[in-house]
Amino acid sequence: MLKIAWSDIYSHPLPVKHRFPMIKYELLPEQLLYEGTITSANLFTPGKTDEEVILNAHDIVYWEKLKNLSLTRSEIRRTGFPLSKQLVDREVTIVQGTVQCALYALEYGIAMNIAGGTHHAFSDRGEGFCLLNDIAVAAHYLLNNLLARQILVVDLDVHQGNGTAEIFRNDHRVFTFSMHGANNYPLHKEYSDLDIALPDGTLDSFYLNTLEVNLQNLLEKIQPDFIFFQSGVDVLSTDKLGRLGLSIGGCRDRDRLVIQSAKDLNIPLVASMGGGYSEDIKVIIEAHANTYRLAQEIYF
Repeated sequence: MLKIAWSDIYSHPLPVKHRFPMIKYELLPEQLLYEGTITSANLFTPGKTDEEVILNAHDIVYWEKLKNLSLTRSEIRRTGFPLSKQLVDREVTIVQGTVQCALYALEYGIAMNIAGGTHHAFSDRGEGFCLLNDIAVAAHYLLNNLLARQILVVDLDVHQGNGTAEIFRNDHRVFTFSMHGANNYPLHKEYSDLDIALPDGTLDSFYLNTLEVNLQNLLEKIQPDFIFFQSGVDVLSTDKLGRLGLSIGGCRDRDRLVIQSAKDLNIPLVASMGGGYSEDIKVIIEAHANTYRLAQEIYF
């Protein structure tokens, strides 16, 4: 069964100016339920993350400041959100969703988080609307509990997974692969184990060929026994922040490449949704919904 982490806290409480892109966290499960791709049995509400689990990926000084709402003004400004207890609770819930998804993926082959993909959170700071790095926390959880030995992070959001790269830069057990827009945020890129920086306007054919060649090479070379997939849909040509040129069909084919490869090799996979900022909310929902449709088609 496809298990999907979702909580109503995912879209609340956020500042008014951020409500539009965040409404997808309400609309996406509604769409999937309406069209019959999933039922309520597929959804689960994440529990609470233990502090020690968070601290496997994040610095204790940063976590204490975050938990006690004592970040400096400049630190808060860097995150992009006004700091509040509710916002921290939201991030903790998202992190736990990905941790629980990792356990479900070991059981069912794949699991998905309606939110997550908070790849701009560093070990010691938040950036780019990310306070805690759900992928990093979940990867450490698997490794520390001997549930995985070699993890591959496939980050296909249009923005480089800079926080994830920093957290795992000295950890050979996690290979970070980021394929992103060369001229997009962040201005200063970290060094992933493999970075592919794409020019503005990159279209479906070049994108998909580049991904296929590099993904297959990595799967053969690294031989991971777990994959975290950051499946942001801000690669679309319609995205306000993306600057790439993918179509809805190209984005779906991207997801098929990753998900089918994991299935063919019997590698458990967790997908977190990442970004998506098209003007038309229907485009965002359709692109994200395709990821879930493919998971059901390929696995179940």
